[in-house]
Amino acid sequence: MISSSIRRRYLVNMNSSDNYYVTNKTNEVIEACYYVQNSSDDPLWQYDYAMNISLPYLLTQLVVVISLDRLLLLILRSLRQPPIVAHIICGVVLGPTLLLETDFAKNFIFPQKTAMVLETFANFALTYYMFLVGLEMDFSLIMQSGAEVLSVTAAGIMFPLLLGFGLYFMAIERTEEFDRRGSMFWAMVLASTNFPDLTRILADLKLLRTNIGRLAMISAVLSDMFSWILLIIAISIFNGHKYKTIVATVVFVLICVFALRPVVAWLIDRTTRDEVISDTHVWFIMAGILLCGLTTDACGSHSIVGAFMFGVILPQDESVRNKVLEKLQDFVTGILMPLFFLISGIRTDLPYMFRTTSWIMVFLVIVLSWAAKVANVFMVSLLYKMSATDSLVLGMLMNTKGVFALIILNTGRNIGVCFPLVMGQSNNKLFHTVNLHVSVCMSCYLQALNNQTFPLMVLSVLVMSCLIEPIVAFVNKLTKRQVRQLSRSIKGSEQDTELRILACVHSMRNVLGILSVLNLSHGTKESPLTVIAIHLIELSKRASTKMLIVHDDGNLDGGIRFNQVNSETTNIIRAFEKVNDDEVVKVQTMSVISPYATMHVDICSLAHDKCANLILLPFHKEVKADGHMGNPNSNFANVNKNVLMNTPCSVAILVDRGISSKAFESTDKFCGDFPRQIAMLFIGGPDDREALAYACRMAGQHNVSLTVARFHPGEDTTDPNLQSDTSLNQESVIDDEHIEDFKSKVTDNNGIHYTEMTVHSGEETIAGIKALGDNVFDLYIVGRRQREVKSPVTEGLADWGNLPELGAIGDTLLSSNFALHASLLVVQHYISTDVIHEISDNFSTCTLGIGTKPDVQRCDF
Repeated sequence: MISSSIRRRYLVNMNSSDNYYVTNKTNEVIEACYYVQNSSDDPLWQYDYAMNISLPYLLTQLVVVISLDRLLLLILRSLRQPPIVAHIICGVVLGPTLLLETDFAKNFIFPQKTAMVLETFANFALTYYMFLVGLEMDFSLIMQSGAEVLSVTAAGIMFPLLLGFGLYFMAIERTEEFDRRGSMFWAMVLASTNFPDLTRILADLKLLRTNIGRLAMISAVLSDMFSWILLIIAISIFNGHKYKTIVATVVFVLICVFALRPVVAWLIDRTTRDEVISDTHVWFIMAGILLCGLTTDACGSHSIVGAFMFGVILPQDESVRNKVLEKLQDFVTGILMPLFFLISGIRTDLPYMFRTTSWIMVFLVIVLSWAAKVANVFMVSLLYKMSATDSLVLGMLMNTKGVFALIILNTGRNIGVCFPLVMGQSNNKLFHTVNLHVSVCMSCYLQALNNQTFPLMVLSVLVMSCLIEPIVAFVNKLTKRQVRQLSRSIKGSEQDTELRILACVHSMRNVLGILSVLNLSHGTKESPLTVIAIHLIELSKRASTKMLIVHDDGNLDGGIRFNQVNSETTNIIRAFEKVNDDEVVKVQTMSVISPYATMHVDICSLAHDKCANLILLPFHKEVKADGHMGNPNSNFANVNKNVLMNTPCSVAILVDRGISSKAFESTDKFCGDFPRQIAMLFIGGPDDREALAYACRMAGQHNVSLTVARFHPGEDTTDPNLQSDTSLNQESVIDDEHIEDFKSKVTDNNGIHYTEMTVHSGEETIAGIKALGDNVFDLYIVGRRQREVKSPVTEGLADWGNLPELGAIGDTLLSSNFALHASLLVVQHYISTDVIHEISDNFSTCTLGIGTKPDVQRCDF
């Protein structure tokens, strides 16, 4: 306690309010102690006691930082900026760069006395955030590392690490505040690649399923692991207990992996009922986070290390993960983490940095920091015969920075050493150059990263983060090309070639019908069937990073890791895997998580990457028990419409009204040996010709009876809306050729029947379809004919229809009683509307990257 005489002697008013500092000056040291003087006429708070507690200020700070952060996220999202950009800018705006320099902010929002409470809550948020990062980290990706991944990772670590050391000594002058330890933190920032932020960027850019995305994710995990090790070593070396801290931390990690992990899994397994995680489990997990953080803090490391390890060792069970995320994610990332970004912003004094660093040096640091990893990854990628555009994109993605970079910088800001401040030395920046920690009394403090080195690297991280997504999106748009190739359709594929179908399902309700159509698609040894089955899942705002690393054949565990409790995804995967036959039918299964608004981009990208001939989609309405359609799902409907407009191949939409009733026995074993009656309605045009080709493929099976009915318009029918006679004649000639080719192939097949009808209107067409048989057929196959020449055959049918994705005939059949229990397959033929680039025949068009390059083999994963 300081006596009143000393208080009067050394009282210094720091910010024109009732917040004071008592300074005790001697010949060797200046000590500063925080002191509060009560005031009875405060204009803001009603009671004097309110000024002595930090809660009102903390609430005020939360309101300000969250509001500004949300506003910036909303604005910058439209500019293709990742969330970290908004977070950094929010902190900088509220810091000494802008708001903190005002008297109002100093007095009523960010007074010095709240610094300790603010930083305490920020570190508390950081502890829980790193637990969530560990929970979402997928170390199984490391098992897929090959020579290419290791080379890219090494190139993205070693040179930036060396450049970071050299750049620090080149950019920072040797002054009293110079600390060579800061070079290590600069080096770690440049070498790091933030895995969660990278995964989000890949999801936004629709690159998760590309070879580039796969390489970037695996390399990011390896880079993060290396950076974590360096960070722990740095903390251990600079805290004065080098070997003790390193040994204690390593022992803690080993205990977590080999002892604590099986114990936690056993406890959760033994205490759950019906595989449901209770709130009690969540509370114990939250307490375990703090305990592990406290343990590593006691070891001399940082509390975030223990929290991260606890997240890593938790059972990889979706029920556990979802329950914990439900309780923690929104509160930690939305409420608490903005305080950490506020702390970083308060420590980022850009005006002071520009006064002490030349503009040329700032520009040079930013450019070299950006180019360090991009250039090296680019060169190594070229050595592995990747195209120049793919190599550039991979280098940009590997340069992704995020919260982890800010953690490294703030750790360097926290690490310091006390030193005596000699009398006569300038003290204008006493509280400006010290660490944000405000203890009861403190001497002047020298930090590894100071007011010059800390903001300079924060600015570099901000610029790098701003550039990545817009540049990659621009390169992706430039290199996308539509290539004319017959294999984009069923009609164009040869009889002795592989048929590749991309089958999409939203839930288990779609699985049986889709599997029935795939079984009818008739894979043979001469013409095998490859099915790429994808489960479409909506990407919600709560979706974790680990959800984005979804199941596919590249995962070594066959998809069980994705869900240990037999979730819908696992059941869908298992159902499709049951139809796998190495000689006849090959099945690849995966899940795609995306917002409904952009889900069609993932579907079309996968169809292009996998060289699919056909995309098979489920209809957006469910079928009732009486055969009528139920309520529509507008999200599914929009996905189907967007796919039809942007497809890179042919598309078929299945309306399942009973075709799957015999597809599965009670044991869920797929059984295709049962008779099927199929009707193909041919009017004319590319869509109908594609539908005919698909129907012919189905007719190759002994248990399938196919009836093809061709409808001719009557000679006396006219339509003023018809196109020129030339175009009509051309289409008619092509139709005749396909019909003749069809009849020549099926003359000896007793299971195929062909008939022709002449009709004068849509009503006569419906009567003719009904005459084929009332409730006889299991499946009708029709062309969509949405972009084709109008015909009197469908006159009047489209006037009252409200399902354009099914076409006039399909929409009519869906509402007809005579086809009440018949399923419907509507086919649209691929017609490119984009500019077609002529390329050589030996050009590889099925690459998994963004661009294409000759002589590069396609890699399925």
